[in-house]
Amino acid sequence: MTIKQKSYFGIVILLLIATLLWAVQAGSLSISMSEFIKGLFTGGNETIDVIIDLRFPRIIIALLAGAALSVSGLLLQAVMRNPLADAGVIGISAGAKFFSFVIILFLPELYFWLPLFSFVGGALACLLVFLFSYRSDFNPLRFIIIGIAINAVFTGLSDALSSQVALISSQTASNTASLAMKKWSDVETLLIYVAIGLICSWVLSKWCNVLGLENKMARGFGVPVNRTRILLALIAVLLASITTAVVGVIAFVGLLVPHIARKLVGGNYQILVPFSILFGALLLLVADTIGRTLFTQMEIPASVIMLIIGGPFLIFLMRKGDFYGSKGR
Repeated sequence: MTIKQKSYFGIVILLLIATLLWAVQAGSLSISMSEFIKGLFTGGNETIDVIIDLRFPRIIIALLAGAALSVSGLLLQAVMRNPLADAGVIGISAGAKFFSFVIILFLPELYFWLPLFSFVGGALACLLVFLFSYRSDFNPLRFIIIGIAINAVFTGLSDALSSQVALISSQTASNTASLAMKKWSDVETLLIYVAIGLICSWVLSKWCNVLGLENKMARGFGVPVNRTRILLALIAVLLASITTAVVGVIAFVGLLVPHIARKLVGGNYQILVPFSILFGALLLLVADTIGRTLFTQMEIPASVIMLIIGGPFLIFLMRKGDFYGSKGR
């Protein structure tokens, strides 16, 4: 790792620590850090108890979700060799959400297995995008159009069920994801699956580098290309689907972070994966903290903040046009 790369890691870590301190203190219940630390040891402070029970799960989930979505987008872009691949844009998150709604509404006795069914929904959406894009050799423009179409179908199906889901479940039934009112049980669910996905992503990150080569050359290094693509795609779908099952659909995190990360630390996935984990966690925590502190009388969900940021970023990528001539090989 070069000095420049180490410096970017250091900057992101410092920003993440500063944002964590800001997120803990900021909000309708504000408290100084000295009071907070003192209260942790002395106890008996109701404000600190509320912060621990309500704000801490939200902060941890923002960190985990940001890391998961970022690495998911990074892996999808490597697998599909397409700079526009993102779970929230091409329908993977929408597919996961639709299957979550189906379980909540029609098979509530299987609610314990909700993360698994969310994964199945995300995998189905990913498969559909892959199949419909394959004949065009993964032309980037056609790829994003097909992804948006799949996303629209699953979003429409979710909308059709959302009113009924809202009647029987406390889960947010709209397409506006929110990190509000999350519990420690949500943290536990997300932590288990995301930790597995992120560890697998880091262990297999060197394979992502090989996928950037021609298939014949990659096979020359002893890499089973097709099986590698499928495995990495499944890890990406797992990370995005579990996040969707817990917090809802949050688009553009997996699009923004990998592009910015490549500009900062280069294209080596063994460096990109840990950097994207840190940067993605930072980005979503900043978005959530801004959303809940910008106005005193209302809260803007982190997903809305990401849409406001991500929309112009996608337009910028389209105008830049670096990918128009590129095709999957």
